[in-house]
Amino acid sequence: MENWFNVGKIVNTHGLLGEVRVISSTDFPEKRYKVGNTLYLFMETEKKPLPLTIRSHRTHKNFNLLTFENYYNVGQVEAFKNGILKIKESQLGKLDEGEFFFHEIIGCKVFTDEEEEIGEIVEVLTPGANDVWVIKRPVGKDVLIPYIDQIVKEVDISAKKVIITPMEGLLD
Repeated sequence: MENWFNVGKIVNTHGLLGEVRVISSTDFPEKRYKVGNTLYLFMETEKKPLPLTIRSHRTHKNFNLLTFENYYNVGQVEAFKNGILKIKESQLGKLDEGEFFFHEIIGCKVFTDEEEEIGEIVEVLTPGANDVWVIKRPVGKDVLIPYIDQIVKEVDISAKKVIITPMEGLLD
């Protein structure tokens, strides 16, 4: 049985030429939205996903705008709204050392280098230069840590464990 991974949600159409507006939830948008790649559209009302080949990709504000081969006008893509775009596990690809897929990081327990448990990673944000990991604490506010060498010291995906050296004020 093939595992599927979310890439984004189609939230609207854009213009008249079959472009859709996607809120991305993928780790590597530049790879996922590459022209010629196939994404699979999952709709609540359909049993099987619809394969869609990317014809064009551009960004506009906080959205990824996509067009698909054989879909050339707004009427053809209107029904895609609220659909979820996914890829198969076999499409994930290989990563360089020190790179991780979102699904590998989310769910990891985070500890200080002094073995104090901080919480669990529940989300990965991609605001710019580096990713930011959102850690849900057992009590209190969430903690945001940047994924940088000065803070993240060890990531053990198989054990779902991350060790950090917190900077002054990070855990306050």
